Amino acid sequence: MQSTTSTNQSQRLVSIDALRGFDMLMICGLGAFIESLEGKTAMPWVDAIAAQFHHTAWNGFTFYDFIFPLFLFIAGVSIPFSLNAALAKGLPKADLYRKAFKRMLILIALGILEKNTPFPFFDWPHVRLGGVLQRIAIAGFVTTVLYLNFKTKARMLWAAGILLFYYAAMFLIPVPGYGAGDLSFEGNLHGYIDRTILPGRLLQGTFDENGLFTQLPALCLAIMGSIAGDVLSEPGIAAYSKLKNLLLFGVICIGIGLVWNLHFPINKRLWSSSFIMLTGGMSFLLLSLFYWVIDILQFKKWAFFFVVIGMNSITIYLAYHFIDFGFTSKLLFEGLYVNSPEAWHLVFQSLGALVLVWVFLYILYRKKIFVKI
Repeated sequence: MQSTTSTNQSQRLVSIDALRGFDMLMICGLGAFIESLEGKTAMPWVDAIAAQFHHTAWNGFTFYDFIFPLFLFIAGVSIPFSLNAALAKGLPKADLYRKAFKRMLILIALGILEKNTPFPFFDWPHVRLGGVLQRIAIAGFVTTVLYLNFKTKARMLWAAGILLFYYAAMFLIPVPGYGAGDLSFEGNLHGYIDRTILPGRLLQGTFDENGLFTQLPALCLAIMGSIAGDVLSEPGIAAYSKLKNLLLFGVICIGIGLVWNLHFPINKRLWSSSFIMLTGGMSFLLLSLFYWVIDILQFKKWAFFFVVIGMNSITIYLAYHFIDFGFTSKLLFEGLYVNSPEAWHLVFQSLGALVLVWVFLYILYRKKIFVKI
């Protein structure tokens, strides 16, 4: 989803595009490059950073667990800008509902295709229905509907209610053979719902982390993003007041998440309520940093590298999965590093792929090709 104009509608908030680009770069190359450095440098601090680019197996948290929630949050940030601009042009809500619904269906279809390549046309039981784009699609549509019908405080209550409902359900609804409140890999309620209702292949075997029930807490990140969008798009409010509000939301959310973790552990696979509050709070704080540096202090030149990526986020997400940038990197650049220690070959290949990803997006940027759905 593309970001929109600033609060006075005369200029883009560069920070939103830059933050989206930073996030997509982590997904489409930078994360793999940093991970490939682990064990290569004999420097403990490098290994410590690289270790943050593995997903946590179950309970716990690493920085890489934050990347997808951040994208959901950013998708929500853009919604107030785009919807307010459309409403200002006199577009009826019915048209906006139809547009959002159509976008949801397209993203779901693309997501199913992306998660099932090569597509098993003659093996439908092995089609995976859950996925990243599907989650973004549903969260974006629901948040759009909520935004068009509820003010900021009401949407806060919606998010709180959903997270509390999910929390209560996970602890109070019994799973056959395991009982209520079992948060194990095998016995959690989300897994039981996926095994019972969701057809096709499940990513974790007994459940899919992007399956049915975890959609509820996940969409709260987009709702929280829409609240951040409200803050940034509020007319007549000083920039530093907006920054203070974003920081306040971030600190409060992180605090709630850490306290909630004492009973409902932070868990990306289950999208636990504590995980949502932690990553939502982190998203508020990271948005605050980008907004302060780029749009308040006006240090924008460095952000161009990320803006190029952020302007075509869905494009590069799909291209990264259908174009083997790593293979192309090896073909083009292996001659430069072939005599280096073999353990470093993957590092240099990942770096080359990262360069190719950015050049590909830069060409689209220069040609003013921005793919929207």
